[in-house]
Amino acid sequence: MKRLLFLTLLLASNLPAQEGFKSLFNGKDLTGWDGNPELWSVEDGCLTGKTTGPEQLRYNQFLIWRGGVLKNFELRVKVKQTGNNTGIQYRSKELPENGPWSVGGYQCDIHPATLNNAMVYEERGRGIIAQNGQGVVIDPEAKRWLASEHDPVKADIAEWHEYTIIAQGNHLIHKIDGQVTIDLLDFELAKRSLEGLLAFQIHRGPAMNVQIKDVMLKELPEGGLIDFENSPIPSDAQIIEAKVPKSKGKAKK
Repeated sequence: MKRLLFLTLLLASNLPAQEGFKSLFNGKDLTGWDGNPELWSVEDGCLTGKTTGPEQLRYNQFLIWRGGVLKNFELRVKVKQTGNNTGIQYRSKELPENGPWSVGGYQCDIHPATLNNAMVYEERGRGIIAQNGQGVVIDPEAKRWLASEHDPVKADIAEWHEYTIIAQGNHLIHKIDGQVTIDLLDFELAKRSLEGLLAFQIHRGPAMNVQIKDVMLKELPEGGLIDFENSPIPSDAQIIEAKVPKSKGKAKK
């Protein structure tokens, strides 16, 4: 199957490692971040989130960056976690009707299952959109097309790994340790997002511990929207059945 959606990453991977990036975390305290103080702290120079078990939370909660709104950007974050799963929300929005620190939108999932690790999940939205190893196009009628495939990137999430998110217009890319996991073109006007909040997830359910460091952001130029009419879906692409969330929280995967 064609791999056209991944070719853009060949050039991006050759850019200087930290050129144009700024740090969003001072390594000392939660300045600039907003979350449940019962869940979030700074330990060993890392943003640290912990839960004690299934009865602690009614819904997924998030540590929200209050320093601005993400539009076009590249984000690099080092994460390790044990128990349950976590994720990086971006271009997202707060959902106060669910309770404090509730967020919905695009997520780079951090999950022990390889296919779900660094996939695109839409929290409180469209659910699983593109899994590790997939290039996906969502057309204007909300049909999802598998436009390319490659071997999933494997990683032990209990160890430190760098997760990268690149968002330019309606083109989204995720990586683990510099290797592309997903490539997404989102043409669904009613549901895609071009700007919003950055946040880190604490997942309801089994006890978990997540640590986050080296949160580096680079703002990219405005624009970059890709027009569907000028981006034909590959002739050998296949329709993907939507995996709709089964609950108000994050669907179990």
